[in-house]
Amino acid sequence: MVSQKSIRWPNPTLPDSVFKMFDMHGKVVIITGGSGGIGYQVGRGLAEAGADIALWYNTSTQADSLAATIAKDFGVRCKAYKCAVQNFDEVQATTDAVLKDFGRLDVMIANAGIPSKAGGLDDKLENWHKVVDVDFSGAYYCARVAGEIFRKQGSGNLIFTASMSGHVANVPQQQACYNACKAGVIHLAKSLAVEWAGFARVNVVSPGYIDTPISGDCPPEMKEEWYSLTPMRRDADPRELKGVYLYLASDASTYTTGADIVVDGGYTCR
Repeated sequence: MVSQKSIRWPNPTLPDSVFKMFDMHGKVVIITGGSGGIGYQVGRGLAEAGADIALWYNTSTQADSLAATIAKDFGVRCKAYKCAVQNFDEVQATTDAVLKDFGRLDVMIANAGIPSKAGGLDDKLENWHKVVDVDFSGAYYCARVAGEIFRKQGSGNLIFTASMSGHVANVPQQQACYNACKAGVIHLAKSLAVEWAGFARVNVVSPGYIDTPISGDCPPEMKEEWYSLTPMRRDADPRELKGVYLYLASDASTYTTGADIVVDGGYTCR
């Protein structure tokens, strides 16, 4: 009797061209938080590579026009869907709608998130629960619904947006809940990568400080302290993240699973 541990799975069939490995034509991608800075730019990056995009949003008034812009600019299908990721039933129903409209799902990017505004003792309990519901439970709900599809079809790709805050305690702001949620997402990804190895890949991108609306209301003196602690002495343009998401979403990364790619200007190297 052959031991299950001794069985080797076949290698994927890959082109010799690295450019073809990054080709996303024929792939359908869901991006939660798709109307925001990181999510929208990632959508543009994957659409430029040929993917059809489902942009999920919660409160945006511009999501439909953003989706139309992506479709026009890159000649792909792109549609916006309203979904509160903290509601499992909405995640299920919205994913079903994407399957009906696009016919398949190849990549789920669980990117939606909200920040903490206070430390562990000063945070209101309702705010704690709200951040946990969106940043951790919402990410899991997206993973669970997509994972069922991936298991049935025998293939799939899940990418979480975590944060360097899952590795460090940021200063000067206090945000224990956000930090804990992002650390949880990173370990959730590693756990699912092992559990799903037979049918899907699971990876994480952990950005540092990015020039997006999520940090737009932070006082200048706080941002100056961030820059002083970042070796590259700046925050990032969200377009600087497009390449890493394209790598993880494409066949350029077929042997990459359980990885957490930190893009933080060197902050966590100190």
